[in-house]
Amino acid sequence: MKFYTANADVAAERKVAVDDMILTKTMPTAAGSRMLDGYMSLFDAEAITKLTNAGYAVAGKTDVGEFAIDLVGETSYNGALTKDGTLCSASVEAIKSGDVPAVVSLDVNGSVRRAAAQNGLVSIKPTYGTVSRFGTVPVACSGETVSVMADSVAQCREILDVLVGHDDKDGTSLSEEQCALVKTADAKPAAKIAVLTNFCEAVDDAVSAKIDAAKAALTENGVDVCEIADEKIAVARAAWNILMSSELCNNVSRYDGVKYGYRTQNYTNIDELYTNTRTEAFGELLKTAILFGSDNLSTENYMKVYDKALRIRRVVCEAFEALFRQYDAVLLPACSKLAYTEDDIKSDKYIAFEENQFTAPASITGLPVVVAGSVQLIGNKFSENMLFETAKVIAKEGE
Repeated sequence: MKFYTANADVAAERKVAVDDMILTKTMPTAAGSRMLDGYMSLFDAEAITKLTNAGYAVAGKTDVGEFAIDLVGETSYNGALTKDGTLCSASVEAIKSGDVPAVVSLDVNGSVRRAAAQNGLVSIKPTYGTVSRFGTVPVACSGETVSVMADSVAQCREILDVLVGHDDKDGTSLSEEQCALVKTADAKPAAKIAVLTNFCEAVDDAVSAKIDAAKAALTENGVDVCEIADEKIAVARAAWNILMSSELCNNVSRYDGVKYGYRTQNYTNIDELYTNTRTEAFGELLKTAILFGSDNLSTENYMKVYDKALRIRRVVCEAFEALFRQYDAVLLPACSKLAYTEDDIKSDKYIAFEENQFTAPASITGLPVVVAGSVQLIGNKFSENMLFETAKVIAKEGE
């Protein structure tokens, strides 16, 4: 099964892989879609430029699900990557094989965090706007974030330091002064953490065990762990699905078979060219998201659906602000189970839009989140260093 494109020219000691949502001049970028099969970018993403300037070599690209909105990559036009019926992430396999210590990815709908949690790896989705999105395939621009997955907290931190910084080419990029707050600095683990119990109730026994282990490790190291329920944060999933699908709908409208990408051979007029190209090249989950987004943005639904989702985003942000006045970080699961099977997606083809109940809170707010020990830690803006130190406690790194 194709999951990793190796660059035979790379023999550097410091190397990483990037996922198929990040543009590279030397390797094709398909975003996991037949629509972009074989597409070669004329320029590198800013993340690639920063890595190269820092002495890293890009060893290859890992496959993703179509436009990175699925569970862990199963909707790729190359087919799902599986082992004994269990769905696998190409980025995870590239790291676990020892080919690279880390993969730089675009976290659109939480697939990066789910994959890291299910495989005992570490990932960091930094504060929105601190890492340039220039040169990434746009999907849900108000929430997607360039992220890092690695085999250790230290490796994640090292590569994030390279990526962070202001970029004039990205209109959402924060100032250099704000970005500097994310750079490696002296920090202590969180002193007080809130565990969101209403999220923990929706997981299986294996995930519950991971949550209990994280709580125990934190408590043993003097962290005050409190269990609370917050229903406002729980509504993030519905609002994020609306916003993500609406933005996706607009962003993929450029793929029409005219200028680049896949073009149908079956057409006699422009309408058939558009319709048949998109019908043949897009997968079922993406088509569903496009239709859902189009309906949300219709004249009839714009105010009562899309605009309401924007207002809910503010409610969720304010709920987190209230929590951070009492707690340093929030702990919740990243997924409902530690492995997805082919039967899971056969029985519920839209499971990715349900599983993102755990990842949507950080996506919709742009808050930083670290996955370690198979759980998520969400912190306030620019609290990456504190989250890393807390993650080290959970992962028992350095002991």
